[in-house]
Amino acid sequence: MHFLKGLVLSLLPAVAIAAKKPAIDKFQQFHSKALSSSPLKLDDSIYGQLTSAPRDYSVAVLLTALESRFGCQLCREFQPEWDLLSKSWTKGDKKGESRLVFGTLDFTDGKNTFQSLGLQTAPVLLLFQPTHGPHAVADSAPLRYDFTNGPQSAEQVHSWVARHLNGRPHPEIHRPINWVRVIAFTTTILGTLTFLSVAGPYLLPIIQNRNLWAGISLIAILLFTSGHMFNHIRKVPYVAGDGRGGVSYFAGGFSNQYGLETQIVAAMYGLLSFATISLALKVPRISDPRTQQLAVIIWGGVIFLMYSFLLSVFRIKNGGYPFWLPPFS
Repeated sequence: MHFLKGLVLSLLPAVAIAAKKPAIDKFQQFHSKALSSSPLKLDDSIYGQLTSAPRDYSVAVLLTALESRFGCQLCREFQPEWDLLSKSWTKGDKKGESRLVFGTLDFTDGKNTFQSLGLQTAPVLLLFQPTHGPHAVADSAPLRYDFTNGPQSAEQVHSWVARHLNGRPHPEIHRPINWVRVIAFTTTILGTLTFLSVAGPYLLPIIQNRNLWAGISLIAILLFTSGHMFNHIRKVPYVAGDGRGGVSYFAGGFSNQYGLETQIVAAMYGLLSFATISLALKVPRISDPRTQQLAVIIWGGVIFLMYSFLLSVFRIKNGGYPFWLPPFS
């Protein structure tokens, strides 16, 4: 009898150690697999084993639906970022000091899990905290990441995960060099330099032409003084009905305008500018007196008519304006 009692007492420490061993071995088992392939590819069974309590480690699981028949564009866009995060984290924490395992559960492999969680959309990122140990939390419910703002980068998810893993290492993300982008950028630079060196002698006289820059400046001035930016800021309509079955080209009031109205005003300003420049520069160079007199009358008439039309438009915008010029009233 004493022999049996002593045998039982001697076996108690071994039983206690064996009771603690599975929880530790479970993390080491999944972490060793993650070192060769991260994130872990899960199914219903492995998901249950990985997230079941008790656990002294954290688990980040992405529940997704990657097959095209599900039409989850967000899932396919986020998957490369998730793979980058898990690989970078696992590579930077080979000893498992952060006590974190990454896993991916696709809908085709985890339909029962999706149904048990009541998930109707994807992707869903869950972070399970330890239920015991130095990093255990009181609430064992998993934390859920918010994807409402669209595709997320690996850096954004890394910040969210690190915020909930206090007192543990947070390996940095290392993005691989995008050689396609580097080659494309280098080729573009070399091609541009080659084009400039070959076409430079032909392009330089055009770029240095004063008339070209004068024309560009005049177009820009007319475009912006006529209210082009106002149209883009306010998203104004191009035209509107006048209430009588017709079309209204000009909006009443100084705080309203139409898209076509801007183009008409720019055309008026452009014609007035061209007529004034012609009178000041072109007409004095005409050698024939009769032709010069005719040009003065023509351009003077154009200026008069354009100012008359401009005043009539101004009266539409401001009904109390008293002045006008014939033939437009």
